[in-house]
Amino acid sequence: MSDRVFGLVGLVIAIGYAWAALSIEESFLSDAVGPKAFPLIIAAVVGLSSVVIIIKPDAAPQWPSFGRFAEVGFAILVLILYALLLPELGFVIATALAATYLTWRLGTAPIASIVSGSLTSLGIYVVFHQVLGLSLAKGVFGF
Repeated sequence: MSDRVFGLVGLVIAIGYAWAALSIEESFLSDAVGPKAFPLIIAAVVGLSSVVIIIKPDAAPQWPSFGRFAEVGFAILVLILYALLLPELGFVIATALAATYLTWRLGTAPIASIVSGSLTSLGIYVVFHQVLGLSLAKGVFGF
């Protein structure tokens, strides 16, 4: 029964995501595909996967322990905080903090997580801002 509930939740999320994607206003200068295509593809994949879970649930699902659910919850909280703090802290600092936490929770040692998160943040910044010229959120330090 829990798989079907999970499938129904996924289906509701997919419908909401598709509805939000369809409400995106397109510019007359947009390309042939437009900005709606990718979100609609994601919504379709999530929706079809959810329907499969509803139709053919696992006979004896094994759910993770409360501790694992808490870890997932904290990861989601970090990503929400990342989105909220990105304009304030800037791309480099916010990404370094989020990447450091997430790599630490994936099993990396604390010092290695700090190094990995910082290098990941700087690497992405160099590629997307310096090389490709894309605009990234600037924080209090201007980067």
